[in-house]
This record gives sequence, C-alpha cells and structure tokens, in this order.
Amino acid sequence: MESADHPYWPRSLSIPGYRPNDRSMAEILTFLFSVSGALLLGAWLLSGWAGPRLGTGRRLALCWFSVCGFIHGVIEGWFSLFHLQIPADQHFLSQLWKEYSKGDSRYVIADNFTVCMETITAWAWGPLSVWTVYAFLQHKHYRFVLQLIVSLGQLYGDVLYFYTEYRVGFSHSEKGHPLYFWFYFVFMNALWIVIPSLLIVDAWRHLAAAQSHADKSKEPRQRSHID
Repeated sequence: MESADHPYWPRSLSIPGYRPNDRSMAEILTFLFSVSGALLLGAWLLSGWAGPRLGTGRRLALCWFSVCGFIHGVIEGWFSLFHLQIPADQHFLSQLWKEYSKGDSRYVIADNFTVCMETITAWAWGPLSVWTVYAFLQHKHYRFVLQLIVSLGQLYGDVLYFYTEYRVGFSHSEKGHPLYFWFYFVFMNALWIVIPSLLIVDAWRHLAAAQSHADKSKEPRQRSHID
C-alpha cells in the first residue's frame, strides 16, 4: 500500500497488507486503562489483607508489579508471538499495537530490536513480576532479589529502547505530537525508567542491610575461632 494509506512515521514507511483499525482510540485506551486500574485496585486490596502487614510504599510496589505482569505477559506477549501478523490483523490486541505504533512505528514493521526486546520482556519479566508479587505476599526471603532482577531488567531494556530510537533521530514517531510522541512514546515508557530506578535503590538498601546484618552475626564466631 502507498505510504499515505497509513498513519505512521516516517511517511515513506512500507507496511505490506496494512489494514486500519476498526476500533476507536477511545475503545482501545479505555480497555488498557480499565484493566490496569482493576489490577491496581485488586493488588492494593489483596496486599492489605493477605500475608504480612505491608506499608503503603510496599503495597504500591506490588500494584506496580501486578500491572507489569499483565502488560508484559499479555500485551507484550501478544506482540512477541504475532508481530508479523499485526499490520493486517484485527484482533483487539493487534489493534492496540497498531494504535500504539502511531507513537513508535517500529512495532508495526516488526523491527528486529523491538521484537527481541519485547520477547525477553514478555517471557522473562512478565512471569517474574507475578512471582515478585507472590514473594512479597508470602514474605519469602528472596523477595528483594526478585525485585532487583526484574527492575534492573526493565530499566536496561527501556534505556536501550529510548537510546536506539534516539540514534535514528526519533524518526518512527511524529516528534512533538502531544498524544503520540509525548504520551505514547515518552511518558508511557518513561514510567519503566523512573519506577524501576526507585525499586532498584529500594532493593539495594534492603539487601545491603541484610548482608551487613549477616556479616555482623559472623564476627563473634570469627573472633572466637581466632582466640
């Protein structure tokens, strides 16, 4: 199809077999934010009565990991499996990706980096996000290790995501567009830089404190052995 028959950037982009969405932007965004909101509420309520008593910050972190489990596992998992079919497909999740691609057309052309990055995100960070929620609710001793691994993986992937697009001059979006560039591309992805960074620092502090405690508990025995 001619480049003028699709809404993506650069305008010269070739997308064989592309079919426009028959769902409106409002329908797609309503679905995304409704499901995310329901997961946030559910995780907040669950963290309030299940397992050990958790503080507000920890409960918010579990809400975050719950939404990550959905977005990584379901939405990004769909892209991982069906990235070649998305331009012509009219399944709801394919239409969601065609809508998002207005902010980053790499998704509608199955860009190699994007496919690799999203596949790792879907099948590694998705299940591990759910496991992190479980670990905190059950007060597992490895909970902060999971938090650190998932958050570091998210941060690394997102930095590469932004940096690779920066290297080509943000050419896969209408730069400066208030919705497609600033909201879809910048804001929605910046969340996976800001929040994981905070969670990395949080996990670092808890793990460092645990190691310090373990080191101190060994000191009397070491001195006794020397004596």
